[in-house]
Amino acid sequence: MSIVYDNRACELGEGPLWHPERQQLFWFDILCKRLMTRDGEAPRNWQFDEHVSAAGWVDRDRLLIASETGLWRFNLQDDQKDLIAPLEADNPVTRSNDGRADPWGGFWIGTMGKTAEPGAGAIYRYWRGELRQLVDDVTISNAICFAPDRSCAYYTDTATKQVMQWPLNSETGWPKGDSTVFLDLRVDGLNPDGAVVDAKGNLWIAQWGASRVAAYTPSGQFLTAIPFDATNVSCPAFGGNDLTTLYCTTAREGLDKDTLAAHPTNGMTFAAPGAGTGQAEHRVIL
Repeated sequence: MSIVYDNRACELGEGPLWHPERQQLFWFDILCKRLMTRDGEAPRNWQFDEHVSAAGWVDRDRLLIASETGLWRFNLQDDQKDLIAPLEADNPVTRSNDGRADPWGGFWIGTMGKTAEPGAGAIYRYWRGELRQLVDDVTISNAICFAPDRSCAYYTDTATKQVMQWPLNSETGWPKGDSTVFLDLRVDGLNPDGAVVDAKGNLWIAQWGASRVAAYTPSGQFLTAIPFDATNVSCPAFGGNDLTTLYCTTAREGLDKDTLAAHPTNGMTFAAPGAGTGQAEHRVIL
């Protein structure tokens, strides 16, 4: 059973992050260029002058934020923003999209064309001062997340309807060998979007257009699905005091006026208590 956690309707809600030290959820409305949260019961947001989409936590008061031009250290107390690394800053076609910190303190971030131009995006990893491209020719980067035993990373190009699994070096976190198909959702016509891995290694993935987040076992078998009262679910995150609440962002993007009028919860951010047990988000080491 899911409930509305925050009733501010996002054009493109994305990148939910449960900050383990602050016990606070942060997320983005990419198209409205804002970072959002709730400070207790009070809604709060920060406005940016470019698209922002994903974050990792550095310490209690600072986030690493991905924008269309770079990775930035952002101070939640005084709004100071410092550039850590440029990200396709010379390419006006693209913006950042899905991203997540890895177990080694690195940060993976995907890009995509602002109107989903085919193959315009890529996936990168930032670690120890280096931003390295890992995957090119990506249309819509999504589902970046990591197994709790550090054995692999997951990612998708939503346009392919396939989720990939990639073995990782246990010491450095860099990929080794080739990625392979973990989930093939083409037969079901499902669109894989953002994803997170729980403490047992199950993959929870938002399925754009299907009003749900579906969970799959480490062997790729369907486990369960949590419905949400929004057509376009975009990304899940586990949070709450015991990491058993599944939060999910959604979007109004692509929906007609009649649909939005009939279902005003499209674009809101949801919570599903007791959905599963997540793993704490890893700290980004800068």
